[in-house]
Formats: sequence, structure tokens, C-alpha cells
Amino acid sequence: MLFKLFLAFTLIPVAEIYVLIKIGGHIGAFNTVLIVILTAFAGAYLAQMQGMQTMLRIRASLQQGIMPKDEMVDAVIIFVAGIVLLTPGFITDLAGLFLLLPLTRQHFKRFLKYKIDQHIKNQEIHISRNP
Repeated sequence: MLFKLFLAFTLIPVAEIYVLIKIGGHIGAFNTVLIVILTAFAGAYLAQMQGMQTMLRIRASLQQGIMPKDEMVDAVIIFVAGIVLLTPGFITDLAGLFLLLPLTRQHFKRFLKYKIDQHIKNQEIHISRNP
């Protein structure tokens, strides 16, 4: 786990810097910074809109007495997408956009559920009910 975190916190920033330098070389430093700032604002706006819609669906489910499992997973994914979109860089912006789009979010949600089910089967995660 420590090795994966090390890779994530070293390889991703290095790749982002590389891409920023390459794009900056083609379109200029000012334009590159401007695009990064605009994508951060647009991403924050999209994450806010998606988050509000998801919260309304959660509220509607709870009012009907239904446990909003899928909506809660959506809310977590949208939250992560918002954080990733606010991180400067083109690679993280693409990742955040993929997490925000409903079609690609569904694929990620299925994968996430599969991984959680695997951890439960392998008894790496224990779920219990308190009466």
C-alpha cells in the first residue's frame, strides 16, 4: 500500500508537470495557465451541479424509506471528481471529467462495487449490524 501511495504521489505530479511543459511549449505558458484555471472553475461547477442532483436523489430515496446505496456511491465519486478537477493539470482534469460523466461513472461504480465485494469475500472488510 505504501508503494502504491508513493507511486501515486510521485508519478502523477511528474506526469502532470511533463504534460504542462509540453503543452506550454506549443501554446504558451499564459494560455496553458489560463486553460488550467478555466478547467478548475468548470470542473468545480460541474461537480457542484452533479452533487446537488445526487443529494436531491438521496433525499427523495430517504423520504420514500429506500436506502440510497447507489446515490451514496455516486456522491463519493462526485466528491473525488471535484477534488481531482481542482488539482492543477490536464491528466487529473481528464480523470475528474471521466468520474463526472454519468456513463463513465457507471463503469467506475461497477468496478468499485466489484472490488468491495471481493474484499468482503476475502474477509478483508467486515460488515456488521448494530441492533
